[in-house]
Amino acid sequence: MELYNTVDREKHQKLYVQLYSVLKGKIENNEWHVGVQIPTEDELCKIYEVSKATVKLAVLELVREGFLRRKQGKGTFVCNRVIPEWLTTYKSFKDLLFDAGLEFTSKILIKTVTMPDGEIEDKLSIPSNRHVIYIKRLRAVHGECFFLQQIYIPYHTCPGLLEEDLVNDALFDIIEKKYGIRITKVRESIELTHPDAEDCKLLGLQEGASALAMEQHFFLKDSQVMYMRTIARPERFKFSIEIERSIDISGM
Repeated sequence: MELYNTVDREKHQKLYVQLYSVLKGKIENNEWHVGVQIPTEDELCKIYEVSKATVKLAVLELVREGFLRRKQGKGTFVCNRVIPEWLTTYKSFKDLLFDAGLEFTSKILIKTVTMPDGEIEDKLSIPSNRHVIYIKRLRAVHGECFFLQQIYIPYHTCPGLLEEDLVNDALFDIIEKKYGIRITKVRESIELTHPDAEDCKLLGLQEGASALAMEQHFFLKDSQVMYMRTIARPERFKFSIEIERSIDISGM
């Protein structure tokens, strides 16, 4: 497929925004269909005659919005977006999975500060040299393990978080009341997955079994403050999702 240079340096719009629109258009117009590997960053630099920083910003934004997925050592691929960009969900994971009245307990498996790998760097849209807080916890209902959560938060936003009581105190209450971070927007996607052997064992599933995976990106206005991936047992819960369509009337 021949690609054309549609980035115009005479425009006042930033180059990475223009490139983002060009690449997004190729996905939405099915020039790049689901599963296809897009050109490398170096190739995109040559095609559109822009810097690597410009390409990286455009690609990271498409990754963050769920149009693209980066696979370590393999490249960047077009995704099948589960939830369109005009849908915003307002239910917590607890509300999505469990009937009212059920309570769960938490067990912290891992809590540490680490450097993000390429995938988490993309998920959080942060530089690779920025430390992140990593929490892995197992949650159970009446002693039966129901789901695993992996949580990533930029360290500079909540530097003392690991000293808090993450078992008995709600994570969202801690980051809002102590650190002043109020979640104003959540982007979610849901898919079936096959957990690895260790996670299957923790969830009481047979190796190779299917489970439900939810990815959640939490924002304070336009700044992402947390990424959470939850793997849940695929039974004993139901979905109840409230959605709202946001309409841009600026051009009307």
